[in-house]
Amino acid sequence: MRKLIFAAFLSSVAFAGNAQAALNVFACEPEWGALASEIGGDKVSVYTATTGAQDPHQIQARPSLIAKARNADIAVCTGAELEIGWLPLIAQQSANAKLLPGQRGYFEASSFVQLLEVPTRLDRAEGDVHAAGNPHIQTDARNILLIAKPLSERFAELDPPNAAAYAAHYADFAKRWNAALAKWSAEAAPLKGVPIAVQHAGWVYLFNWLGLKQVVVLEAKPGVPASSGYLAQVLDTLAHQPAKMVIRAAYQDGRASEFVAERVKIPVVVLPFTVGGTDEAKDLFSLYDDTIKRLKDAVKP
Repeated sequence: MRKLIFAAFLSSVAFAGNAQAALNVFACEPEWGALASEIGGDKVSVYTATTGAQDPHQIQARPSLIAKARNADIAVCTGAELEIGWLPLIAQQSANAKLLPGQRGYFEASSFVQLLEVPTRLDRAEGDVHAAGNPHIQTDARNILLIAKPLSERFAELDPPNAAAYAAHYADFAKRWNAALAKWSAEAAPLKGVPIAVQHAGWVYLFNWLGLKQVVVLEAKPGVPASSGYLAQVLDTLAHQPAKMVIRAAYQDGRASEFVAERVKIPVVVLPFTVGGTDEAKDLFSLYDDTIKRLKDAVKP
C-alpha cells in the first residue's frame, strides 16, 4: 500500500511539474531536445520526436507525433531539409500553425550556423543531396553554442514572463560549454590529421572541428547502399591510402563498414551521432565525451 501511495505521489509531482511548464517544446532530434532542456529548465516541457537509434531522414508521421505537435508552442529542429520527409506533414496534420516555417514557433537550428557542402548542382539522381548543405551540424560541438543563444532568445520571445530565467540558463550553459570545448580540444589533439574511412558522408562538421582526414566514403552516392563493385573500389583506395578506422553512426546498418574493415584490418568505430546513440551519450556533454573517447581508443598504439 505504501508503495502505491508513494508511486501516486511521484506521478502527481511529475504532473504538477509538467503543468507548470510555460512552453511545450517539440524537438525533432535528440540533440535539440537536450539543448532545449538545458536552456528552458523547469520552464519547458520537452518532447523529442526521434531517438539516437533512428535515421532522422526516415521518420514516419505517426499519429503519436501529430498529437504531440498539436499542443506544441515551438518546434526545435535542424532544418536544411533534414526533416523534409515528415515534419511538414506533421505540422499540417496537427493543424498547429505555430510550427510552420516562417512562424515564431518554428526554430531552425541550421539557420544559425555556416552550412557546409552546399551543392553547386542539384540532381536527385546523385542520391540524398540537401539543397541547403549538409544538415548534420551537431557533429561539431562548437555549433551548439551558436544555436543556444538564439534558442534562449526565442524562448524569451514566446514566454516573456520567464525571459530572465532563459537568459540565466543560457549564461550558465555557455560557461559550462566553453569549459567543455577547451577540454575536448585538448583531448582530441592526437586525432588531428588521422586518416579515416566513413560509411556515410555525414561528418564534415566533425572533421572541421577535430581535424580528421576523410580518405574514402563507403557509398558511391549519399544514402545509397554501396554495390559490391563500388566496395571493391573502396578497398583499392584504402590499399593506396590507408585509414586508421571506419566510422559510422550508431543508427546505420554496419554491414558495409564491417566488410571493408575486416579486409583492410582496421577497426569500425560506431559513433553516437546524437544524444542516446550509445549508452554513454546520455546528454549533450557526454555525447562529445563519448565521441572523442571512441575515436581516440581506435588510434591507440
